[in-house]
Amino acid sequence: MEDRKHQICRRCIMDTTDPDIIFDKEGICNHCTEALVRMGDQLLLRGQRRFALEKLIEKMKSQSKGKPYDCIIGVSGGVDSTSVAFYVKQLGLRALAVHFDNGWDSELAVDNIKKTLESLKIELLTHVVDWEEFKDLQLCFLKASVANCEIPTDHAINALLFHTAYKHKTRYILSGSNIVTEAIMPLSWGHYNQDLRHLLALHRRFGHVPLRTMPRISLAQYCYYVFIKKMRQVPLLNYFVYNKDELKKLLTEEIGWRDYGGKHYESVWTRFFQGYYLPTKFGFDKRKAHLSALICSAQMTREQALQEIKKPIYDPVLLKQDMLFVLKKFNLTQEEFNAILKAPLKQARDYPSNYLLFENLKKYRNIFRKIATSP
Repeated sequence: MEDRKHQICRRCIMDTTDPDIIFDKEGICNHCTEALVRMGDQLLLRGQRRFALEKLIEKMKSQSKGKPYDCIIGVSGGVDSTSVAFYVKQLGLRALAVHFDNGWDSELAVDNIKKTLESLKIELLTHVVDWEEFKDLQLCFLKASVANCEIPTDHAINALLFHTAYKHKTRYILSGSNIVTEAIMPLSWGHYNQDLRHLLALHRRFGHVPLRTMPRISLAQYCYYVFIKKMRQVPLLNYFVYNKDELKKLLTEEIGWRDYGGKHYESVWTRFFQGYYLPTKFGFDKRKAHLSALICSAQMTREQALQEIKKPIYDPVLLKQDMLFVLKKFNLTQEEFNAILKAPLKQARDYPSNYLLFENLKKYRNIFRKIATSP
């Protein structure tokens, strides 16, 4: 990465730890500017949301007559997916909950899933990936020295949801993704998790265990599901006034859900990856993107975000515990892991990937998103 003078956005808290960040003459960054545009484009006015949601539910139920489920939902034990499950039950939808068990679930996440689905009486399907297989794939990404080592999990979850929906002849996947809290994430901090070519290239280069239980989906399969079978990933939370703090309180009171700390920290690996690996090796602190999104959605002031980002990213005692756990799970010594941390940084496009294809498709992203997410 090129050295440049440190600069922080005057509206959000994104800064030059994203090497591709752009500031206008007022010192406002491209991320929060684009986030506000996306929020305006994707969020209906509050008075319109209820009507649109009612039309969506009516359509889902109508098209699911004679089928076992109205929709498929993913569950992880986190606040977003738990919120989807909670709303699905309130809306009277018959849902099948799907969980991808990659071997990294915290005890709290498992307990949250169990309590949530038992309380809401939602059926659960869990796909358990072979650990030796998945461990080998995750190590491929660590050895490749690329930033987005969450691609194996994120790709598998997306593939599993689509394959499950197709199997049960269900058109609708209700997603926990939402524009209010996830509008900002620099591409330089990761890579497209849909890129199966990249995943397989790293596996061929660094892997040793055949991929037999890992759910996968190619771009061609995805297009078949969306354009031919007309399957839809609907961001259900965008139909509600989504205030994360208020919803956490509601879920705690209604179904006994328990908070787990940071965003996506229901996974031990994700907590370690975001809290230690990325900041230590790459200098990326994803809290900046998460907090900046909350600023854009008026759930937090910039001053509050600046105070929040000053807090330690990882509790030292918990980091020590997680470090030992991660090393044991990966069968790595501390020296071997330190060598991974010190290896030269790489980008996804340093390996075979569909980076250029995805970049060229960016101009069609809004059109494609509307097709893929509209009911």
